[in-house]
Order: sequence, then structure tokens, then C-alpha cells
Amino acid sequence: MTKILIIYTGGTIGMVNDAKTGTLIPFDFEQIKENVPELARLDYQLSVHSFDPILDSSNMDPEIWKALAELIKQEYEHFDGFVILHGSDTMSFTAAALSFMLQNLAKPVVLTGSQLPIGEIRTDAKENLITALEIAATKKNGRAMVPEVCVYFDYQLFRGNRSIKYNSEKFEAFASPNYPILAEAGVNLTFYPNYILPIPEKPFEIHTTFNSNIGVLKMYPGITENAVKAITESDVDAIVLEAFGSGNTTTAPWFIACLQKAVANDKVIIDISQCKGGAVQLGLYETSRELQQMGIVSGYDLTFEAAVTKLMYLLGQGLNTTEIKQLLEVAIAGELTV
Repeated sequence: MTKILIIYTGGTIGMVNDAKTGTLIPFDFEQIKENVPELARLDYQLSVHSFDPILDSSNMDPEIWKALAELIKQEYEHFDGFVILHGSDTMSFTAAALSFMLQNLAKPVVLTGSQLPIGEIRTDAKENLITALEIAATKKNGRAMVPEVCVYFDYQLFRGNRSIKYNSEKFEAFASPNYPILAEAGVNLTFYPNYILPIPEKPFEIHTTFNSNIGVLKMYPGITENAVKAITESDVDAIVLEAFGSGNTTTAPWFIACLQKAVANDKVIIDISQCKGGAVQLGLYETSRELQQMGIVSGYDLTFEAAVTKLMYLLGQGLNTTEIKQLLEVAIAGELTV
């Protein structure tokens, strides 16, 4: 019988209305079959691991990612797939982080959640949970159909490190602007193998050391020198530069000087676009040519979530600046298109 481990970290999906107070409270996911009786119709052996205490996803951090990776490593040989129940706000960050941490992954790790609590009449929680379990259990020729970290939400399966949360009010909360979906659930559960990572040949391993000492510099018209220096002259090891369009910034001499000084001080700077769709093309316009020449790295079509977590991951691997820059510009978990 197919064995799936459900990992409950917290989030709206695990909430029910308290009869006394009317407020949302978490229910015990050890009683999951009582709350979702439809699970009894699935021919899987389900086990549940609940975090204690459970977490609002706004409190996610690299230590929790490490705990998730270590749990999956510990249970890797005992289960065919893993479903992580997670708050939607930072789900894409966790999915991206795990995609880098879980190297040579040959089994599905599906993150899902919901916009409404599982006890609500109109909830999306049950469908998201049941289909996520089906995806985690699906095999072809005895091997996992989706051997990667992914996000399932509202009938669509996304590569985890390509996903973003773009809407806080619709059931259709997630999108993948720069990469096709991996599967969709309609009358049938349809997979798109051409877009799914292949089964790796090397043995599964995890890397759990992260360095989160990074800054974010978001461009806007009228940005001041003091605002830029607050980031470029701070004690961070790397900077995510959220630029305009295809990677463009102001060419004001003081701004270029700030970036040059940061690069000279061995800070890694990666240029990503504020646009949700499309990619950075350093040097395409004059406004980004100097960035390319001074050694700023192109983030191509990385999402903000993937750029942040990939930086944290690479900074934690004990690599030198040159090695980090080289790896930022290549896909190590399907996270970007060069």
C-alpha cells in the first residue's frame, strides 16, 4: 500500500471554529480522518506528523526549513511521498528553500494549504488536501510521477521554486508566471511530463545550512542616496536588487558608486525584475550595462522567493564569492531559465 506522510506545520487549512468563542483554533491533525472522512476512500496508508507548536506561516524561518528537511530525510525510506500543510503566505518561500535543500529528490514533496478553514462549508481545504495526496501517491512504472518539491493549489500543480502567491482573497491564490504548470486537476488528474524534473540517479541527500544575512534593495523613481546606502553599506553578505523591467536601474553616478563599493566589499548582488513575468537581461539597455560590467549577477527569471532562498542556501555552503555568482546564474533545482 502506498504510504504518504502528512506534515502539518500550521496555517488556515488546519483551523476550525471554536463552538464557545467563535474564533479559529487549530484542530489535532492526528484526528484528520474524522475531519476529512473522504480520506477513507483513498487506498493509502497515511501517517501524520504535526509541528508542536504549530506555526503561522509568517513566522517561518530557515530553522523551520531545516527541521522539515531533516524530517523528510529521516522518513525518506519509509514513505512514497510527502504532503506538507502550510500557511499560504510564505508557502512559496518554503517550497523554494526545500527545492535547494533536498538534493537528488526522487519522491514528491507537495505543499498545500487553503484560503478558508477546513471546517467552513465553502472551504477549498478538502480538495487541496485530497488532490495533493493523490499527486504525492501517483507513480508511473513504479517511480514517482513528480519527483520534486511543488505547490498544489486550486486545481493546479506548480514547481515550488517557480511559484508565487499573488492573491490573498481568491481560491486561485498562486501562479507560476515564468514556467508552465506541472499538472492540473479536472475530471482527470493530468500531468505534463515535459515540464517535470527527471528522476535523479544520485542518492538523496540534504543540505541544511543557510545564511540569511541578506538585504533587499527595491528600485523606485526618486530613490535617495541615503535609502540605497542603508542597504549597500549595511553588514549584509548579499543583496537582492529588485530592478525595473529587464533589470534596469537609475544611472545616477552616486547610485552606481554605491553598488561598486558594495561589490568591492565582496557583497554578492543579484539583479531580479520587479515584473512577475519575463526575465532580466543585463546589458540589453544602457541602464543595466554598467551593472553587468561591475559584476552584478543576473537573476534571469527567478522569482523573488527563489532569489532570496537560493542566496541564503548558497551563502551557507562555504563557497567563495566567485562560486556563488556562478551558481546563481545556473539552475540547480529547475528554478530559472537561462
